[in-house]
Amino acid sequence: MSAQTGTTVHSVTVTRTVEAPPDAVWRAWTIPECFARWFFTPPFETPVETVAMDVRPGGEWRATQVNEADGARLPFVGHYREVAEPGRLVMTFENPEDLSDPNVEIVTVTFSDADDGATKLTLRQEGHLPPEQYELLGEGYSRFFDNLARYLAEGERNLA
Repeated sequence: MSAQTGTTVHSVTVTRTVEAPPDAVWRAWTIPECFARWFFTPPFETPVETVAMDVRPGGEWRATQVNEADGARLPFVGHYREVAEPGRLVMTFENPEDLSDPNVEIVTVTFSDADDGATKLTLRQEGHLPPEQYELLGEGYSRFFDNLARYLAEGERNLA
């Protein structure tokens, strides 16, 4: 995890190798039914009906994590800036309450071949959050990646 000093831009980088080929990992990131199965941290879940993805440069993506116990909702919204299947996604996280807020977070995810058909995932988020928030984001992304690895281990049948 890193933060740039001397500027208002900070970042976090998380890298993980998952036991699935890049095209399968790409689908897990770009198909709403797949994305909903791993993009959450308990006690929240991401109901598939809250996920929308127009996976093209300029296309919008949305997802809402929901805590069924207390009704709490965590909405996410952004736009795709770069889509290079199956190697790279660049997307934004925007303020769901004020889409005109210029302080967007930029998330870049790369998918590269690793040994034995696995995929090395590297996620970098940068933006204008306080530096301590990026440490928490790194922990959250690690949990997402744990979910993703479990989901991919269930096999290709889940990715269609």
